[in-house]
Amino acid sequence: MLPEILAASFLQCVVYTAFILNASRNDWNNLAIVCTVLFALPFAIALALLGFRRQRNTFSIAIFVTFVCFNVAVAVLSGLRIPVSYTALLTAYLIATAAMIIANLRLHRSLEDRVALLDFPKAEEVAARLAGHVAVISDKTADIGAYDRLLIDTRTHHNPEWSAFLTKAYMVGIDVTPWFNFLELREGRVDVDTFDVSHLAYTPSQIYYSKAKRALDLFAVVLTAPITIPLGLALWLYIRLLDGGPAIFVQARRGYGGRSFNMLKFRTMYRGQQGGATQTNDERIITGCAFLRRLRLDELPQLINIWRGEMSLVGPRPVAEYVAQESETAEKKFIHRTMVLPGITGWAQVNSGYAGNTHEEIHKLSYDLYYIKHLSFDLDLLIIFSTVSTVLFGRGAR
Repeated sequence: MLPEILAASFLQCVVYTAFILNASRNDWNNLAIVCTVLFALPFAIALALLGFRRQRNTFSIAIFVTFVCFNVAVAVLSGLRIPVSYTALLTAYLIATAAMIIANLRLHRSLEDRVALLDFPKAEEVAARLAGHVAVISDKTADIGAYDRLLIDTRTHHNPEWSAFLTKAYMVGIDVTPWFNFLELREGRVDVDTFDVSHLAYTPSQIYYSKAKRALDLFAVVLTAPITIPLGLALWLYIRLLDGGPAIFVQARRGYGGRSFNMLKFRTMYRGQQGGATQTNDERIITGCAFLRRLRLDELPQLINIWRGEMSLVGPRPVAEYVAQESETAEKKFIHRTMVLPGITGWAQVNSGYAGNTHEEIHKLSYDLYYIKHLSFDLDLLIIFSTVSTVLFGRGAR
């Protein structure tokens, strides 16, 4: 976390000083006091984040802790009657928030590196699936001080023989986690064969977020409307001028609760062309529309689907009706992905890309069920950031 802390400390001070100098103020003593507070704040925030290191909601916790610490700092400065630039402080706050989110993510990743697995018959197989980043412990007197997390097999280790060892781990603050839960979190997908709807035991925060998600979707549509509406009209006109005919492609997709709905997309292929997978320099694609597809601007009309309540910004990608029928025949649990609204982007989309056959659809199902099981604001943010990274920089699945 230290690089992010130092970067935030220095950058906040530089930005705040620039604002003060630009305002032609020369109260150097007050500037020194505020810069000292700003320099120390990231260190205080980092200490607070260490106390939440066992929590999985890395984004929201970093945002919340930074917000609270900044408000306390501003309250102290105001109580001391030290004049400040609130515009400069707001800029510094945004810098600190971004830096602390990155720092918290790196902290959690480092904790995942210090993991040990208690020996049991499948220990080597599990260790191999974790890419060999875990030590296998078979000695009940082994020193576990170098680890932050112990992985156990509940059938093997929940007995008197291992009781003292696990109690010691709990007492020194080491997380004790069933190996299959950790593997699920590490891989970002569930085991479809063993998955059951009863596994969806939502926490209160998940319940509240699932109810607020619709309002956040509508807010995002309204907020981006000044950009998306003119852009959408320009793309509609461009397609009409180049190829005539309807610029919007409508296809029946499987939606929430298994109900069918008409999903909207910009038509990017010349009229009369068959659909299917595209290739580089595909002659079926309208001139210039390959760029639209790469940036996923062809999916812009799906904001209308969101407004109608048929889709969400984030969720399992809706599949065509015939794909849903074939996949449900091959895997009965495929219907479970319709327990939430389908999305413009989703966890399976950023991790597995597009599916070309039923087998690949079932593979993507493991990611969709993981998303439904771990539904949260943090996971949605991660999916949005991953989507932007994929679209702009070509990183991750496409």
